[in-house]
Amino acid sequence: MSEDVEDVRRALTIVFRGTDGLAQADLERAFSFDMEWVAPHEAEDVVNALLASGWITQRDQKFCLAVELGEVRVPFGWFPRPTRLLRPVSASASKASEQSGQTPSQPQQTPTTVSTSSRTEANMTGDPRARLTQRVARFIARQSGLELEELQRRVDRKVKTFHIITPWMAYALVAREQGLPMDDIVRALDVV
Repeated sequence: MSEDVEDVRRALTIVFRGTDGLAQADLERAFSFDMEWVAPHEAEDVVNALLASGWITQRDQKFCLAVELGEVRVPFGWFPRPTRLLRPVSASASKASEQSGQTPSQPQQTPTTVSTSSRTEANMTGDPRARLTQRVARFIARQSGLELEELQRRVDRKVKTFHIITPWMAYALVAREQGLPMDDIVRALDVV
């Protein structure tokens, strides 16, 4: 099962644990104040996105699970990526992939797709450093002697490990592991 699906399943397991339904205000509070997964102003968007994607349903002024989550393992200290709650995968797509035994297909991120995803990330998060990710990747590859594919593999591993980390920060961590002078990386990421 993909991490996108697992994040939603884990979040819903935690939020709906011990209850058969929650009022909208309680559900929003759970996502923002109780669990601190999203900012308070984003909590309503999360509820609406989960409703629209078929994960939850509204009955008698309460929100309930619309899908059977089954056995869900939530590792200690886990938290979801906020984007996976704000733009969740469709519940029906996750059911279909579960029945076929496949995970929803995700494009393999290659160095050429990094620049496109970086621009998208910059637009979504407002982080100007995200635009510089491709440039930083080429710089790190050149300085460390790593192939771009190997560098991307290591960055992907960092993103999966830390969950809520930007790609440019993952590249900086790999550069640090390679013993590159961090002053050069900081200058490369300088947006002031």
